[in-house]
Amino acid sequence: MGIKILDVNNPGFKKEFSEILNRGKMDIAEVEGIVREIIEEVKKEGNKALFRHIAKFDKWEPKEDRDLEISKDEMKRAYESLDKDLKKALHLAYDRIKAYHQKQLPKSWLDFEKNGTILGQKVTPVDRAGVYVPGGKAFYPSSLLMNVIPAIVAGVDEIIVTTPVIENKPNELLLAALYICGMPRTFKVGGASAIGAMAYGSETIPKVDVITGPGNIFVATAKKLVFGDVNIDMIAGPSEIGIIADGSAKPKYIAIDLLSQAEHDEMASSILITDSKELADMVVIEIEEFLKELSRSKIARESIEKRGAIIVTNDIEEAISLMNEIAPEHLEIVTQNPFELLPKIKHAGAIFLGENTPEPIGDYIAGPNHTLPTGGTAKFYSPLSVEVFMKKSSIISFSKKAIEEMGRECALLAKTEGLDAHEKSVLERLK
Repeated sequence: MGIKILDVNNPGFKKEFSEILNRGKMDIAEVEGIVREIIEEVKKEGNKALFRHIAKFDKWEPKEDRDLEISKDEMKRAYESLDKDLKKALHLAYDRIKAYHQKQLPKSWLDFEKNGTILGQKVTPVDRAGVYVPGGKAFYPSSLLMNVIPAIVAGVDEIIVTTPVIENKPNELLLAALYICGMPRTFKVGGASAIGAMAYGSETIPKVDVITGPGNIFVATAKKLVFGDVNIDMIAGPSEIGIIADGSAKPKYIAIDLLSQAEHDEMASSILITDSKELADMVVIEIEEFLKELSRSKIARESIEKRGAIIVTNDIEEAISLMNEIAPEHLEIVTQNPFELLPKIKHAGAIFLGENTPEPIGDYIAGPNHTLPTGGTAKFYSPLSVEVFMKKSSIISFSKKAIEEMGRECALLAKTEGLDAHEKSVLERLK
């Protein structure tokens, strides 16, 4: 079957393209009742519910509260026994991610006006953050780094981590990454149970102020349900990549980059838009060749055949317009002069420019965050940043002179809205 090629000039293209635009729609109705029940059990029963859920979903049975927590000694042992090249790679990633996010730090400021008015902004980190790290189909130490490091840079007092540990066998690389991050508290709890525990607390897991981190539809639904009681980063769907390429692109590069997202999940989407029919045809051939080699070829094939597409346009301008409608999580621009196209890109989670910048570079060591908006939400969401772990307070101070200058206008606006106490609050100071 293979990946499908769509031509913008075909009569049925509009319908085919609308299906691509709807790729991120998740039918949560089916799981919402299950997730709501899990969260309610955690709220009412605390650790007792967590024990029951872990036995059911993660195939091991905690006996006492302390069994839920990963010890610092476990993390240290895993780090010390880690292959030196892997250790070096983790430290490189940590340093680059931290350096990038330090540049994002918002500043507190004060503005002094001549009449004695002082206006400003006070930036403060949240007291406690919760990070969810998936651990079902695969382990993602990179997700740990990408979520924990911005919280560290923001200055959060306490960061806790939850992750599912199947059969009570923690992943050694994840343990090593936890040690590098200096995580004092990590809990072996996954899925909606973990989100509920972080949102409302249990005997062992403290309630947090913000929850970040990716997960499956149960995790995403849980985050949606607890939002408002805590803050969340975003509700992320399956991973996706969009590529804009012209005839100068190497078919092998494009093919393997499309597959780099397809291997994540059967629900992932990989979309190439090009003005070169020749490139499109060659990419199809290269995809089939690479699929023979991949360890996750079954997942990648299902993804690429059901949710992948190559769109052939009349020119690159049309390709840009269509990609802006898609608003992909990851966008690669592989053309002769990619930086010339950058000003025309309006919607994308992360933008990768040039043939030597494949999306996996952003997943691991470039520095910018890889927790990105999916399903077209890049039109209004941004990547995870330091600011998710911080909040801003406005600062206002009026002098006697300032309130005399502007008080009557303020009182008039209050009176117009029918708020007498507001009006009098100001007028009392003008007597």
